Amino acid sequence: MAAPILYLDLETYSEVPITNGTHAYAEHAEILLIAWAIDDGPVQVWDCTDESVMPRELNGALGFSTIVAHNSQFDRIVLEHQLKHTMRARWQDTMVQALAHSLTGSLGELCDILRIPTDKAKDKEGRQLVHRFCKPTKRNGISYRADSISDPEAWAKFVEYARLDVEAMREVHKRLPSWNYRGAELMLWLLDQRINDRGFAVDVELARAAIDAVDAEQKKLAARTQELTAGDVQAATQRDAMLRHMLATYDVALPDLQQSTLERRINDPDLPAELRELLAIRLQASTTSTSKYKRLATAVSSDGRLRGTLQFCGASRTGRWAGRLFQPQNLPRPALKQAAIDNGIEALKAGVADLVTENVMELTSSAIRGCIVAAPGKKLVVADLSNIEGRVLAWLAGEGWKLHAFRAYDAGTGHDLYKLAYSKSFGVRPETVTGDQRQVGKVQELALGYEGGVGAFLTFAAAYRLDLEEMAEQAFDSISLRIREEAASALEWTREQKRPTFGLSDRAWIVCDSFKRAWRYGHPATASFWRELQDAAILAVNRPGKAVPCRRLVLQRDASWLRIQLPSGRYLCYPSPRIDDDGKLSYMGVNQYSRKWSRLHTYGGKLVENVTQAVARDVLASSMQAIEDANYPIVLTVHDEVLTEPEDSPEYSASHLAELMTTNPSWADGLPLAAAGFEAYRYRKD
Repeated sequence: MAAPILYLDLETYSEVPITNGTHAYAEHAEILLIAWAIDDGPVQVWDCTDESVMPRELNGALGFSTIVAHNSQFDRIVLEHQLKHTMRARWQDTMVQALAHSLTGSLGELCDILRIPTDKAKDKEGRQLVHRFCKPTKRNGISYRADSISDPEAWAKFVEYARLDVEAMREVHKRLPSWNYRGAELMLWLLDQRINDRGFAVDVELARAAIDAVDAEQKKLAARTQELTAGDVQAATQRDAMLRHMLATYDVALPDLQQSTLERRINDPDLPAELRELLAIRLQASTTSTSKYKRLATAVSSDGRLRGTLQFCGASRTGRWAGRLFQPQNLPRPALKQAAIDNGIEALKAGVADLVTENVMELTSSAIRGCIVAAPGKKLVVADLSNIEGRVLAWLAGEGWKLHAFRAYDAGTGHDLYKLAYSKSFGVRPETVTGDQRQVGKVQELALGYEGGVGAFLTFAAAYRLDLEEMAEQAFDSISLRIREEAASALEWTREQKRPTFGLSDRAWIVCDSFKRAWRYGHPATASFWRELQDAAILAVNRPGKAVPCRRLVLQRDASWLRIQLPSGRYLCYPSPRIDDDGKLSYMGVNQYSRKWSRLHTYGGKLVENVTQAVARDVLASSMQAIEDANYPIVLTVHDEVLTEPEDSPEYSASHLAELMTTNPSWADGLPLAAAGFEAYRYRKD
């Protein structure tokens, strides 16, 4: 007999902002209301402020029921702090369940998507009541706290709002699918909650020192900006003012002030020296991780650990983890060598960063990882799955030569895959590939595996600081005449269609397009996979209920869902799929720019990207419990990297962790896996 379900929602008060994270907030929170219901029973609200005893039925249900909440981490952590309730294993989360099926995490938006009637006016009023009662407000400049005594009429509405939230959440729970939120996935989420609760130790001293150094440097840069612009621009961070000044004073019109734009123009010898310095100041002023340092300094719990930085299934469709608070999934790529970073960290903590570098902003940006440290008596053991997306893509597509190449490289008998990618595209021997050509091969691998073209190549080239014009000069003559002619014809067609050429010269555009064509010719199984998966998706949408196999995948439309079954058994979900009048596939999802629920279009390469990243996530996830069982407590995952914090003992090593991570799950036979890592007391980019 299944345990009863306790639906639960808390309303709380704390003077600590919720933006500091649930764990820091919960240490100082006071529970105001607990709205609850058991199964389909009536929703009740216990007013914890009236000094009454917890209802016996609620107290009993907390002890043995399955507890369902929306964004349950908040409710659970607050209960752990205030009521010492720690039964993590019995919790489930409607927000996570929605995210696991590519839906939005917002309760209000879920009600709209699932067509659950709600009163929008009451929802708006409810949010206003939360602001009134759940945090301090100011009246006439004086801090003020509203409560049931000072505002009894609004409090009664607040209680009713809490009741409505549980009713909505219970109905959402009934209507959500559970394909990806049961069995192994549910167990993985429970492990994720343990990892989030564990958190990682933070060097708060470094974080605060970096904040002070950045503030001081920003003032210096602002003062120099004012000197160079005669007061027209008060700070280099003022984008519009900077653009206007450059146009008016130097007749230089830049499309934007992004890093790639500035780096291209800053070395132009024809620019006046004052303008080059101004661009350099802008580059420094915008190269900062101040917000991350501030989050580290304010969101740590009282024991110096930062918790709650991972969102399970936070990445739409793929199921990958997303970052929260300090956003560990989005750390800047260090511009400095590790030795310089280590010296810079000591200088920052001593307050003398300007003595070891002329670019304090570059140092603080490069040093952000160093704020993650091991606790006393512990060490960080870190390992990363090597080129996991490239390996998974070759395995899914059946690119036999490449799978063989990965295995040979892992065995020490083959060539570096980025050199091999270049040599495969241009018909040269891998051992002759230079370092610069290897970078081209790396950009090819990252940019072109998902049907990307010149635009994708340009994006990754900028990230790896490839000078495309210089690259074009070096590569042009090595490209076969046939491929160059195809690329030149493509350029003519692009112009006829009035499509963007990204400001590239004809030669650079032709070289980038040639790289794309050479890569595709060298990867026939991958290139055909894009079209085959797109055709399978369209066929599945047009034939509801019929399973459509596609290599290692199975696609099927069930009612309002297109599902792609991955080798692990998990599903990628595409809500409300349809074939539009132009024959293209679309579905409903969260627009990554507007963050609104809207219709999105997709194609073969994007579908292949989704499934590849999803399988890579499943490979990582498959080893996490074994890592924990081997006494490597996981404190964080960053993309395909796992950070653990075991005892500071020789028996715990990066090689052992890598071995655990590269044990193939039963469903991934034949997938070549490799990992490497390091041991340290302070996190770094390996």
